[in-house]
Amino acid sequence: MEHFNNDDLEYVFDYFEEDESDFYPDSNSDSDYSSSSEPEFEDDFEMSKVKSETSALDARNGKDIQGIPWERLNYSRDEYRENRLKQYTNYENLSRSRENLDKECLEVQKGNTYYDFQFNTRLVKSTIVHFQLRNLLCATSKHDVYLMQNYSVMHWSSLQRNGKEVLNVAKPIVPTVKHPGFVVQPVSRVQVSTMTVRENLIVAGGFHGELICKNLNHSGVAFCSKISTDDSAITNAVDVYRNPTGSLRVVAANNDSKIRVFDAEKFSSLGCFKYDWSVNNTSVSPDGKLLAVLGDSTECLIADGNTGKVTASLKGHLDYSFASAWHPDGQILATGNQDTTCRLWDIRNLSQSIAVLRGRMGAIRALSFTSDGRFLAMAEPADFVHIFDSKSGYAQGQEIDLFGEIAGISFSPDTEALFVGIADRTYGSLLEFTRRHQYNYMDSMF
Repeated sequence: MEHFNNDDLEYVFDYFEEDESDFYPDSNSDSDYSSSSEPEFEDDFEMSKVKSETSALDARNGKDIQGIPWERLNYSRDEYRENRLKQYTNYENLSRSRENLDKECLEVQKGNTYYDFQFNTRLVKSTIVHFQLRNLLCATSKHDVYLMQNYSVMHWSSLQRNGKEVLNVAKPIVPTVKHPGFVVQPVSRVQVSTMTVRENLIVAGGFHGELICKNLNHSGVAFCSKISTDDSAITNAVDVYRNPTGSLRVVAANNDSKIRVFDAEKFSSLGCFKYDWSVNNTSVSPDGKLLAVLGDSTECLIADGNTGKVTASLKGHLDYSFASAWHPDGQILATGNQDTTCRLWDIRNLSQSIAVLRGRMGAIRALSFTSDGRFLAMAEPADFVHIFDSKSGYAQGQEIDLFGEIAGISFSPDTEALFVGIADRTYGSLLEFTRRHQYNYMDSMF
């Protein structure tokens, strides 16, 4: 993985010549937005809230879903889209011919709508600390989503329409739970590079090899430490899963070429697996038996979840990989690469990928299946989120056209909502989409 450079983030506002701060005030408060005892503050907040939100009704009435006032800018939306497609530069570690790759890609009919726009808020907005890492948002229900905003893990409630800080990583953090044999190692000012929230456990990885675990049901932090002391120790990916015996585990992939597994109750080390290149992403199969191992290599690996031993090598990508996701049936693995494609693999026959899906303009930085396996969401670094229908063999899709760096995507566990985090100096926001259902006449009788 390359060293981070802020210039690699292409902010939307940089293209606009008119200052929009008068129209859309920026709100970066990490406090609970719903509480205030000052009437004047409440009035100001309500005005700011109205200007910082876009509803489905607003969108039907012609308002841009991100609140971008195109009528006051020097570009129309279509002109700006055309310029972005021409000027956007996809980051590559390896420069190789894409001619044969184009022939492999599946022809996808994109005019479908599986998820409708529901709501956009700029009261919480994602931030990114490494341009290649975009797993910084996680939904735990259709009403609850967690995201990184500067040095805070924020919770957004789509019901109450407010945000609240649940973890501050700028201040010194000392674990509140003591474990036998565990040496307390406080951390502070952690630049969170990756995060997930599962089974009431927030797990965040840091830019200097930190790992932080917090139980949502308890105050304080259960575990924190620097799990790597390597000069290039960034924690690139984290996952929470249950192993075949039902025990809860935390797995972390680091730039020091290692994957580490921890017990999620005692936080004792259960394994450390070494590979030949920096591990940019790892994910665990639904049965907890297999690891997907992706990194600074054109090959992706399948490894045993207990031993880390490589059992298969997946060949086909042309550049480094940074994203993966397992279909809930455990038979299909999706891998995202800087060659602008996602490959789908059937683990029963890994000799070649079963399908190749292509983005519009950039690397595939985030992947997520719905819990019912029906849809696969695929996010580029900026502007585009694609949703593919597995029922059609991934040949039918929806393209969500946005503007801004995408910090993360997440389906709600019940598949009813899709959240997209946008990192941008002016138009950073959280977008919510809801699943469209087709009901027939008889359904209305029940």
